[in-house]
Amino acid sequence: MPQASVKRIINCNKKDLIELVLDIEKYPNFIPYCLGSKVYSKEDKSNEILIVADLTIGKGPFKDTYKSDVKYYKDKDLIFVTNIDGPLKHLENKWNFKEFKGQTEVSFDVDFELKNRFLNIIMTKSFQYGLNKIADAFEKQANKILDNS
Repeated sequence: MPQASVKRIINCNKKDLIELVLDIEKYPNFIPYCLGSKVYSKEDKSNEILIVADLTIGKGPFKDTYKSDVKYYKDKDLIFVTNIDGPLKHLENKWNFKEFKGQTEVSFDVDFELKNRFLNIIMTKSFQYGLNKIADAFEKQANKILDNS
């Protein structure tokens, strides 16, 4: 199963960064290869936010949509994502946020397996590169938010 991790320190407060990650509908505006998104439900409870959403990912003739269960645990500053449906056999994705003097350390860990074995082999070879591109996109978007505030 492809696994990868990224850790970044981003010049943005934790609250704004978490809001950016939870704003799934805007992903196609700034995440590479994200072609579409749809939020089916979003429930804000006392200590967690629960979201069910689709992401369509692809490039050229290759694209696929997968449905995810997103849980934000407010007391732990942790976002945990698992797959519900789509081309993924397995998905676990964790975002962890720690704030230090107006900056936020973000850890992003992904562990997944595609149903298609051939694509799994291809993804294993390039996944860390792709995850770094996604982290770059979030950092760039966070900087834009700072510039506009």
